[in-house]
Amino acid sequence: MMMRRFGTIVMVLLLGVAISGCAASKKKGGSSVEVEDATIGSTTDSTASGLGADDTTAGEIIVVEGDSQGDLDDPLGQRVVYFDFDSANLTPEAQRIVEAHAQYLASNPGMAVVLEGHADERGTREYNLALGERRANSVSQIFQSLGVPADAIRTISYGEERPVSMGQDEGAWSLNRRVEILY
Repeated sequence: MMMRRFGTIVMVLLLGVAISGCAASKKKGGSSVEVEDATIGSTTDSTASGLGADDTTAGEIIVVEGDSQGDLDDPLGQRVVYFDFDSANLTPEAQRIVEAHAQYLASNPGMAVVLEGHADERGTREYNLALGERRANSVSQIFQSLGVPADAIRTISYGEERPVSMGQDEGAWSLNRRVEILY
């Protein structure tokens, strides 16, 4: 009886380890991550062949070291810009960050960028997808006006589908109204 219980526990643990091993994301060389297909969002007309560096295949992006907030003094270290409620207009701080990234991308023509638009949970799913798209397009337009080629930019909207904060207050919602800038 004791041996049977022990065997069951071992099998459950092994199954858990096997399942968690299958869920790990595939990394290539430690410097890139695979981007999921976005059936929820929308993308620009950019083709996969126009994106990425020579050793980056379609569906992958290069991730520059650092977290999504980065160094608060260095606008290039900040990979997220935030928006006011129900707005796709950039704040002055967001404008500074976007301009710094645009200058960097314009001076590195082989680079490509993905702009992920997000919204908080208020509003319908369709409305939030459209709002996330407007936000990503707002950043894209500034990039293009500062010399980043349109074929190096891909926009996608996740609407309310990928919140970074699950709270039900203004503090949480303000963190979810964003565009993430991914190289």
